[in-house]
Amino acid sequence: MSIAPSSTSADLLTDEVDRLAITTLRFLAADAVQSANSGHPGLPLGAAPVAWTLWSRHLRHDPAHPRWPDRDRFVLSAGHGSALLYALLHVFGYDVTLDDLAHFRQLGSRTPGHPEFGMTPGVETTTGPLGQGLANAVGMALAERMLAARCNDAEHRVVDHRTWVLAGDGDLMEGISHEAASLAGRLGLGRLTVIFDDNNITIDGPADLSCGDDALGRFAAYGWHTLSVEDGNDVRAIDRALAQAREVESAPTFIKVRTTIGYGAPGVEGTSKVHGSPLGAENLAAMRVKFDWPSAPFHVPTTLRSVTAELGAKGAAAHLSWVQRYANWTADNPQLAVDFPLDRVPAPSNCDALARLFESPAKMATRQASGAALTALAAEYPALVGGSADLAGSTNTAIPGGDVREGDYAGRTIHFGIREHAMAAVMNGISLHGGLRPFGSTFLVFSDYLRPAVRLSALMGQPVIYVFTHDSIHVGEDGPTHQPIEHIESLRLIPGVTVLRPADSAEAALAWQIAVENLSGPTALVLTRQSVPALGGDGLSDVRERGFRIVRGDFNETRVVLAATGSEVSLALEAADLLAGRGVEAAVLSVMWRDRLEAALSADPGTLPNCPVVWTEAGATTGWRAIARDRDHVIGLDRFGESGPGPQVAAHLGLTASAVANAALTALGQQGAQWDDGSSRIVSP
Repeated sequence: MSIAPSSTSADLLTDEVDRLAITTLRFLAADAVQSANSGHPGLPLGAAPVAWTLWSRHLRHDPAHPRWPDRDRFVLSAGHGSALLYALLHVFGYDVTLDDLAHFRQLGSRTPGHPEFGMTPGVETTTGPLGQGLANAVGMALAERMLAARCNDAEHRVVDHRTWVLAGDGDLMEGISHEAASLAGRLGLGRLTVIFDDNNITIDGPADLSCGDDALGRFAAYGWHTLSVEDGNDVRAIDRALAQAREVESAPTFIKVRTTIGYGAPGVEGTSKVHGSPLGAENLAAMRVKFDWPSAPFHVPTTLRSVTAELGAKGAAAHLSWVQRYANWTADNPQLAVDFPLDRVPAPSNCDALARLFESPAKMATRQASGAALTALAAEYPALVGGSADLAGSTNTAIPGGDVREGDYAGRTIHFGIREHAMAAVMNGISLHGGLRPFGSTFLVFSDYLRPAVRLSALMGQPVIYVFTHDSIHVGEDGPTHQPIEHIESLRLIPGVTVLRPADSAEAALAWQIAVENLSGPTALVLTRQSVPALGGDGLSDVRERGFRIVRGDFNETRVVLAATGSEVSLALEAADLLAGRGVEAAVLSVMWRDRLEAALSADPGTLPNCPVVWTEAGATTGWRAIARDRDHVIGLDRFGESGPGPQVAAHLGLTASAVANAALTALGQQGAQWDDGSSRIVSP
């Protein structure tokens, strides 16, 4: 449904209907904020004409089926203006009631303070952290083009929609918007339109106190088509700009619309006071008089309901037409329909190729093993797409299938450029869109650059796969700036993120299998730069159940347990050899999935034997101390690294087999020994 003026009857969207609709949206938003005594009325009051014009004339949607795969996407990147979005959803007939509006921002309501994916029908993504929504929209628009290249043919067009964004000055100031907009321009995403609510106000006052950017010039430099509307209340001018945006297929469009924040609110209109505070009973009453609006809150004129019902019927007809086209396409392309289910993130049909890698005898870096697993998996999983932040050769994430380029979206490798934050947010958008499964990669230390988007992956339950390599001080000569310390622990702290740190090639293949089967949230694979010995495929099933496997020894015979992750598992094995020379048998565990271990211990404290454990990881010790028992010891790093060859740095910082062995002896009440490497450092809980 594309309701441009030429296809809309003059008696439907008249000037009077536009006035009624815009005023209704303004008061519904203001009433919701007032009812909550909390919220942001400024944007809804100023941007209501833009939103109404888009939703009534250009946005293709079916309120009765908000997840229709070929709908247009609308992203409110300026998520603090959520009251406007909820008002739109209500008047257009989505399952958002007046009671929902009246319970805006209340505990358990379906109208939370910022839009939340999965909470409210019609909300496409969780927004609020500024810039994230705009970057998500780039991912959605990219997914549309990539799926169109895969699914459409001369006889069938089952992927044919647009992505629309309403953004504010805060979105454009955030660095992620620069990254994402640059990528969108380079890829020529002509189905993407960003509408800039240019009200020149931030919380602290006029926006030009801190930002004097030429927004049109900036986006033009990125390769965008740019337009400007000088009066944010001029529905006809807004309509013309949106129509022009739809005519341009070779580049995304940026429309700057000059608005007045808090339009119509006496005393606070055009000021920062109206950004994030209720209008107050007195101001709201005066505004009702000004607009000749009924005094009862949450008023929706019958005339408007009739108009939006008719618009909804047009959307339903467009949806029904698509359903028939989709049925015909499915009949003609059954395998494509299986490979690219447009209504959800696809799961792999099988992981047989990974199983062949579980017994790999080769000594290799887990990043290399991950690359082999990814290549094998990609052959069986057509929907798997992704790339790196300009590090594919180092992260081993290049897959066959060609590159995604401007005008050619049939490839599988996305070159995100040196834009870690945008990469993660774009992957969220691809995942939210449905039909494709995204992965992205960078060095673990740069997970700091994309952490806000990882958090939103988890908050929205999006099954994005993050590949983080160069995972420890063994990066070596690149020095402390590139040696991650707190990063693994930091990722584990985010609720809902599955963090996997494999110890060898077999575990790397298993990690990929767990990652692609996990459709409930994001997965982070944490991988080594340096080679590690192969440990074989025994006990891999235990990792799924308990988070760890025994790679040496027996719980029934051991006097001490050496538990480690990643490359430190081989360190623990060396320590076990040292201890065996002293007559001490140690069991060695590879703890690939610590969260699963913690869950197992919570359910059954007897998961581990009643003997001391030495926990070892080349990173912050906080989380390990939390699970350590009285006689346990923790070896790790709570300081930054050093520049030098990796093995020398590790020895200098006390990450040695002798340190692990002496920690075990101390835990057993025995005297430590002087081993060949001369180190005996112990970090106690």
